[in-house]
Amino acid sequence: MTNIAVIVGSIREGSYNRALGELAAASLEAQGASVTRVDLATFDLPLYSAALEADAFPPDALKLKALLAAQDGLLFVSPEYNGSLPPLLKNAIDWASRPTGDESLVALTAYRGKAAAVMSASISPFGGLRGLMHLRQILSTIQMLVIPEQVVVPAAHAAFAEDGSLKERLPASLVDMTAGRLIAVAKALAA
Repeated sequence: MTNIAVIVGSIREGSYNRALGELAAASLEAQGASVTRVDLATFDLPLYSAALEADAFPPDALKLKALLAAQDGLLFVSPEYNGSLPPLLKNAIDWASRPTGDESLVALTAYRGKAAAVMSASISPFGGLRGLMHLRQILSTIQMLVIPEQVVVPAAHAAFAEDGSLKERLPASLVDMTAGRLIAVAKALAA
């Protein structure tokens, strides 16, 4: 079975990206993946600094890194903050990228050679697209293979039905298509 973690870059109650992440997780499960939902609110991750890393690597950073390292693929669902990704998500990515134990500086054991997918929901007409461009660049830098499919949900404040589903057929079908491609690529890379 293919193991996929869904990491949402928002911890806000009522977050559109958390709703999108749940739809993606359900689609991944329906297509046969084993899904781990990563709630960044449950990790005590101080703002990354090399000085802090050298003094005492935070236990929750080790826990997050181990969790991500155990996955075949990662699906990131990110809000857009001023045209980029939120600091919460960037900080989590940074901590899990750091070497631990006897690893080299470029080990990237939580990320290297794994498949990634990106999604975003935003009240803007762009649906978080600008932030996803930055996220793609970061994920490529940490040696992930980011699939070309992605999901953007514009006007997110009006995009979700009361049951949490997407009202429009196109973004809903893109969630399923992106989930399916992520599973296929993750499975191929893990073989």
